[in-house]
Amino acid sequence: MTKVFYPGAFDPITNGQIDIAMRAAKLFDEVVVGVYARPNRKVLFSAEERVDMAQQTFKNVANITVVAYDGLTVEFARQIGAHAIVRGLRVVSDFEHEFQMALMNRQLAPDIDFVCLMTNIEHTYLSSGIVKEVALLGGDVSEFVPPHVAERLYARIRELGDNGDDSVEVVSIRNT
Repeated sequence: MTKVFYPGAFDPITNGQIDIAMRAAKLFDEVVVGVYARPNRKVLFSAEERVDMAQQTFKNVANITVVAYDGLTVEFARQIGAHAIVRGLRVVSDFEHEFQMALMNRQLAPDIDFVCLMTNIEHTYLSSGIVKEVALLGGDVSEFVPPHVAERLYARIRELGDNGDDSVEVVSIRNT
């Protein structure tokens, strides 16, 4: 049985990330979606909230489970018995970053392989950061995330009120 680990911040989970997980679920026996508890950037949702949204997303997919994790990705992959780490690639800059991380992780854990899946063309521009910014600016995110995620995203932005700009890393679309 081939188990793979798909790590990320998933703040919030997007249709592009869902696509990568679903395609991995067709290729491998078991996919563990790992929500990183302490990403190195601002997050809008707690680890528990991000896990809950991802669990809701994959609730009807028998071979996908969702967990929170902490620490080195390759160490967690080892702990759960994963044979490989899955990552999604959208653009060239993703490749450069993922290639560097794969080489480092290969040094740390030569027993764990890395599999990169190219995103579907309709998701190449999608990122959690851009989705958060669109929602913050009052835009419609319904085509970028599942309905339950959109509801929670809009609710969080309402909770933040005028402090939303401080909580969401602005990517680029505000002034373009």
